[in-house]
Amino acid sequence: MSVHLHWFLPTGGDGRTLVDRHAYTDGGVKRSRIAPVSGVRAPDIDYLTQIAKAAEQLGFEAVLTPTGTWCEDAWLTTVALAQHTERLKFLVAFRPGVISPVLAAQMAATYQRITRGRLLLNVVTGGDSTEQRRFGDHLDHDRRYARTDEFLSVVRGVWSGQPFDFDGEHYQVEGGLTALPPDPLPEIFFGGSSAAAGPVAARHTDVYLTWGEPPEQVKQKIDWIRGLAEKEWRTVRFGIRLHTISRDSSAEAWATANRLLDDLSPETVAAAQEALGRSESVGQQRMLALHGGSRDDLEISPNLWAGVGLVRGGAGTALVGSHSDVADRIEEYHALGVEHFVLSGYPHLEEAYWFGEGVIPNLAARGLLPRIPASPLIRPAVGGAPLLVAGGR
Repeated sequence: MSVHLHWFLPTGGDGRTLVDRHAYTDGGVKRSRIAPVSGVRAPDIDYLTQIAKAAEQLGFEAVLTPTGTWCEDAWLTTVALAQHTERLKFLVAFRPGVISPVLAAQMAATYQRITRGRLLLNVVTGGDSTEQRRFGDHLDHDRRYARTDEFLSVVRGVWSGQPFDFDGEHYQVEGGLTALPPDPLPEIFFGGSSAAAGPVAARHTDVYLTWGEPPEQVKQKIDWIRGLAEKEWRTVRFGIRLHTISRDSSAEAWATANRLLDDLSPETVAAAQEALGRSESVGQQRMLALHGGSRDDLEISPNLWAGVGLVRGGAGTALVGSHSDVADRIEEYHALGVEHFVLSGYPHLEEAYWFGEGVIPNLAARGLLPRIPASPLIRPAVGGAPLLVAGGR
């Protein structure tokens, strides 16, 4: 079982701070290259292309693109970026409650043909009623998961290439059809920690995603979903969503984490915690419980730092340490059954290189990744140290 590594596209903005999007004076709606706070980067296509190309060159398999009010549209952004990359896949996040399942199936089929099979789907049911109502969705938490269950039944049904009928509480479809089904079928990623989410994952998902909790808690989730999937006569694979701060030494990595923490005022943390505390998402509440809003004892497990979650919703933990430390933790999660690692870091361009040049070779040396091909510019030297080959006079 190899490790699959994915990076993240910050379509809501990026920068050298954990509160990047909030640094826009207008909340991120209008953007320009002249940011009101030093070091904040607008998510324009040129910058996102840099990240996508870096991810591809460094050996990441795919990039996750988020969905939400403060993000650029994931479908449109990634299909544009596909024209600037060759192999990179795009893990497109979308909310099933705001789009027809038959249309989503058709969009996925078209996307696969345009990109020659580079689409992965991340289904986001939604844990914030305020955000959901912004898009016209007024269902409560559990009914949203019931709708997602129906949605994915319809999507898979119309991908069969034959007319498909469905009569449910949320969708009624007569002769639903994707005339040219996607080839290959996009893998479906899905996350949710509530009792309502588990059965949906068991019935429909290819990869169940959890946020970065300590290994023992992740193991409990894996056992839970695996047990539910067995009752459905299905096999589910597992992924984890984490940030990373990887450096040549552990001291350098923790110094970077502490700098990110020093950038956060008590008022910023308090405001973020109050807003996040209103979330209906069980996963979000589990993230908040890891630190309790306190800056103390943020290393909640070896090399697992909860500081990101003081101000950021969703994934709130980071792997922090030397390249070998971070590889150790990935190996630990992998031993539990985690195959897919969806990673990110601030800023996303620089952190992609820190991870790609430091951790990826380490994982490959352990046999967790296919061996990285040697660059044509590098040849082995006596003693194993690489030498650059002169390319000109």
